[in-house]
Formats: sequence, structure tokens, C-alpha cells
Amino acid sequence: MSQLLVEERNIVVPGEALAEGMDYLPGENTYRTDQKIYSKVLGLLSTSARVIKITPLAGPYLPKPGDKIIGRVTDILLSGWRMDTATAYSAVLNVRDATTRFIRKEEDLRKTLDIGDYVTVIITNVTSQNLIDVTMKEPGLQKITGGRIIRINAHKVPRVIGKKASMITLIKEKTGCSITVGQNGLVWIKGTPDGEFRAVEAIKVIESKSHEEGLTEKIEQFLQ
Repeated sequence: MSQLLVEERNIVVPGEALAEGMDYLPGENTYRTDQKIYSKVLGLLSTSARVIKITPLAGPYLPKPGDKIIGRVTDILLSGWRMDTATAYSAVLNVRDATTRFIRKEEDLRKTLDIGDYVTVIITNVTSQNLIDVTMKEPGLQKITGGRIIRINAHKVPRVIGKKASMITLIKEKTGCSITVGQNGLVWIKGTPDGEFRAVEAIKVIESKSHEEGLTEKIEQFLQ
């Protein structure tokens, strides 16, 4: 008889048995040995349609195509810019992916993006050697001006955003800030000084209490 050995949203450790029997299927960050499913990482257990997955509580962000991230320009190349992605690997933004404006070969690329500038980009490709290509040529992607940037654990990003963006929408409404959350754990917050401070504090609470239930209600009370 198949059975779940750990309750929903419980924290599990690597190698911990999660379920036994063939009715359950191993999902993200889990593996099967014989009749049992085990955890690969430290994280929160969740199930959906008999598929068991673990959301990690720690570990590095792993870039993948389609992710929106916040990058920082670290070098200017002949045909674009190199960026820090808050990971062990840098990204390259080609001139043709940075703007719809025509840029002449002899033009100083610093006029478009300079070293130290932050930008919101989307990852378009990650090679087997972890070389990352990014683009700014999609709606909402831009050079960052004003506001502040904070860094959180990338694995807590889904909790900061919430189901159907419920959590981040709540923070925006209560603080009056515009907020962009990068999948790499960098968050851009722009509003009044008081609004930015309250938004930062709320996000810190979410990061520290991400494993708790009823978190949306707690944040709503926190921001009253």
C-alpha cells in the first residue's frame, strides 16, 4: 500500500524518505530507490497529482532560459556588455539585444549602458558550459534608475511573488512601490523612502518565514 511519509509543507533533509509505494511519482529534487522516494535537498515538501517535489531552502540559483533576472554591467565588449548575474557565471548582452535603436560601430557603448548599471533582462540561452545570453528587447525590460536593489535567497523568490503574484501585488498596493523580482534573487524596489523601507522589511519577513503557512495574512497585518 502506498503512503506519504511526510506531511505537506514539512521541511525535509537530503536522503529522507518521503513516500513508499508506486502510486507516488518522484518530481523535482527527489529520486526513487526501489519502492521509496527520497529527497535530494533540504527543502519544503509539496505534492500535486501524486507527484512529490521539494522546494529547496538553500543553494545557488541555476540560470535557465526564460528567467527574468536583474544583472549588473561589469565590462564593455566590442559588441555588447558582460554582466554579473549574482551567480558563478556571467552573461553577455549583445548590442542587437539591448535596444531597437541603431548603434553605429564607432559609437561609445557607455552612452547606452555603463559599468555599474543595473538592468532587467531575460535569459535567452544557457550553454552546456554555462555561458548565458540575455536580452532587453521584451516589454518591461529596462535599465534601472532610482530606487534600491536588495538581494534575497533565490529559492525564496516564489514565496515573495506568491501564487498568481498575490504576495508581490499585496506589497505593491500597501507600500505604493513598483517592485521587480529577479529569479536570481535581486529585487528592485522604487517608491517613496518610507514605501521602499516598508517593502524591504516585508520582503525580509517573507524570506525568513517562507516555510510558514498563512504568510500572506501575516504580511498584510505587518503592512497595516
